[in-house]
Amino acid sequence: MDLGSSPWQNQPVEAFESTARLAADRAGSILKRRWHEHGRVDVKSSAIDLVTDVDRACEAAILDVICSTFPDHAVLAEESGARGEHEFLWLVDPLDGTTNFAHGYPQVAISVALRRGLQTVLGVVYDPIREELFVARRGGGAFLNDRPLRVSSTASLASSLLASGFPYDRREHAVFYLSFFEAFMLRTQGIRRAGSAALDLCWVAAGRVDGFWEWKLKPWDTAAGALLVEEAGGRVSDFRGGRFDAFGEQTLASNGWIHEEMLELIGPLL
Repeated sequence: MDLGSSPWQNQPVEAFESTARLAADRAGSILKRRWHEHGRVDVKSSAIDLVTDVDRACEAAILDVICSTFPDHAVLAEESGARGEHEFLWLVDPLDGTTNFAHGYPQVAISVALRRGLQTVLGVVYDPIREELFVARRGGGAFLNDRPLRVSSTASLASSLLASGFPYDRREHAVFYLSFFEAFMLRTQGIRRAGSAALDLCWVAAGRVDGFWEWKLKPWDTAAGALLVEEAGGRVSDFRGGRFDAFGEQTLASNGWIHEEMLELIGPLL
């Protein structure tokens, strides 16, 4: 689909954003209320891929808001999967950082993104613990609690602070994934592994970290955060510098200044 210069094309932009904000707020209220009541924890695809009752409750609240407002729209949600077909697709992560939540580690977020065709046009990520709401519209900038965001001005990898994470098959491919971590550890001022990819991307957009990489994330993990990075002046790509695909396996985000150095370091490891 050719979306032209405007991804909205006379669509109700404010209605989309207010719906995403409301959905994130409803889920955030549940998460905060049940922060110390983790309840049942189930295992999904592996012993380290978890889901809790709170994940499910947050997702139900988000879908209730979206589906009651835009009943024709398609949805892809982490816990309940795909529903419907439409040019507009909502990507929902009701609790990014479930393992953190299950252990009481306060690095969690709700991520809601809206795509039109192949393009993410709206991203909302809510950190209810810090009460930080990250919002980006394609072509409309990125904001934290309605204040404009801008990526950092760090100009070299040697002066950078990066964020990363490890996929769920890390026990089977530990040496491979750790080779990337080691390479960046030796070339940067530090690496943080906090356990929420959505927030890692938001923190790139906010200039708190200068870059981020991770393998095998899902579209509900990255779509909103990647748009925030781009709208804050940063760059997002795959590990060879190609177009970022939220449905792909490679996510590399940066302030733009260190992007080529990150690509050069990753290249030989692939």
